[in-house]
Amino acid sequence: MGGEKLVACMLSLTLMRSVYGQHMPEEPCSVQILVPGLKGEAGEKGEKGAPGRPGRLGPSGEPGLPGVKGQKGSPGHYGKMGPSGLKGLKGDMGDPGPKGPNGEPGVPCECAPLRKMIGEMDIQVAQLTSELKFIKNAVAGIKETDSKVYLLVKEEKRSRDAEVFCQGRGGHLAMPKDEASNRVIAGYVTEAGLSRVYIGINDLEREGHFVYVERSPMTTFSKWREGEPNNAYDDEDCVEMVSSGEWIDVACHLTMYFVCEFDKDTV
Repeated sequence: MGGEKLVACMLSLTLMRSVYGQHMPEEPCSVQILVPGLKGEAGEKGEKGAPGRPGRLGPSGEPGLPGVKGQKGSPGHYGKMGPSGLKGLKGDMGDPGPKGPNGEPGVPCECAPLRKMIGEMDIQVAQLTSELKFIKNAVAGIKETDSKVYLLVKEEKRSRDAEVFCQGRGGHLAMPKDEASNRVIAGYVTEAGLSRVYIGINDLEREGHFVYVERSPMTTFSKWREGEPNNAYDDEDCVEMVSSGEWIDVACHLTMYFVCEFDKDTV
């Protein structure tokens, strides 16, 4: 450092002599050597600077080790009651219980009138049961013309049994005697989804001479399918109606549904 100052002084004198000539007095250069002083005391801590800008996102770290399983928590509240389960199988019959005490003696009475009353009630119940069965086996609703009411019975019977059934209710197997009644019965069969039913026509008394079940002759109307009646196997003496309204002779021992006919005056 002192050498640099000495050189600078000599260069300065040389420059001045060249400018002012030989008249410049020669003065020795004063050289000052600066020596570092002692280290000062530490200053006060400055205020906290503003936050720097966020750095770049570093790479993902390695997966951590699995944590320790926590302790089992306390039981939660009871949930809502679920729906009832399916009914279980019937259990085995238990052992017979002990015999109970004898009852009080009955009051003496005349039992004959009561037995007669009970017998009459049994007859009425049997009749009502029969009528209820008749209603259950009949297709819902009825069909009718100006003078007749028709009821389709969904119970398979032979022709003779079907006629007895209808007579027991005050009617006969259906006897279509004109195009209108025949059309009503055929429509009834079609609506019920059936293909054929018994109607009240037969030639049981005289082969080839068909009559209605109440023995009136067939003189004004018929609806035979082409080629019918043919008395196939010499065993077709009864008549069925198919859904188209046509008639076919069939064996009387066959069982099928049937249509009953009632006069409106008697219903």
